[in-house]
Amino acid sequence: MSENAAPAGLPDLARSLRRQDHDRFLTTLFAPAAARSALLALYALNYEVAKTREVVSEPMLGRIRLQWWRDSLDAIYTGAPVRRHEVLEPLAEAIRERGLSRGHFETLITARERDLENEAPESLVALEDYAEASSATLVLLALETLGEAGSAAREAGRAVGIAYALTGLLRAVPFHARAKRLYLPRALCEAAGLDIDRGLFELKPSPALAQVVEAVALRAAFYLAAAREVAAKLPRAALPALLPAVLARADLARLARGGYDPFAPQLRTVDPWRAWRLGWAALCGRF
Repeated sequence: MSENAAPAGLPDLARSLRRQDHDRFLTTLFAPAAARSALLALYALNYEVAKTREVVSEPMLGRIRLQWWRDSLDAIYTGAPVRRHEVLEPLAEAIRERGLSRGHFETLITARERDLENEAPESLVALEDYAEASSATLVLLALETLGEAGSAAREAGRAVGIAYALTGLLRAVPFHARAKRLYLPRALCEAAGLDIDRGLFELKPSPALAQVVEAVALRAAFYLAAAREVAAKLPRAALPALLPAVLARADLARLARGGYDPFAPQLRTVDPWRAWRLGWAALCGRF
């Protein structure tokens, strides 16, 4: 299936997500119709909190924005009137109908507070912790939305979420470097001898940068393999939440072909086969 196969009458929320988080929008096309609107609302909420660092001029404004989302979610869970917002109203319906865990939303928001600190993770373990909080938690919520929150599904969801986040951060190295922001583990950068200010932040490829990127990529691949190990235990209904693994695997392959240089010219273009890869994976029932 391709994105063009989506219903002609897509609601505004779906159209927005299609522009803002194209990968996750594509995965919703392979979910049951009954769960699709809930997934769209969930992913739209994630986009709203994830973009906080990009839309505020100072950390305090970001914390105020994130607190607004906390308060809005609190209203949903306590039965108070839901604030009028294109994301909140369908999200409230999803939370009530699907029994989504409140703690997962708090974890997502707290993870985005780390973005406001503008500090690089000290180690690969710290980066994985961030990936788990900001991405794996979202996969767990998607699994709950699909009614698949068993232990095997949670294990696979955690691994897929971490792998997808690590891969996405590698894809975003040029974007973050232009903004003088570092998400690569500081310990790995120091061990490789990477000059962050006069190398990375000046968008200069180097063997040291490739060494760091490869180390993170190999860790992402480890988590993809871990998810695959429990695939046989998973019901097919869990697949839409785990499809980001397909895209992460393709992105890691592109990075490898580019010598783990995040500035490689071939990585500047969008993979034209993303929708096709998802469709084939959904057809085969695997991720």
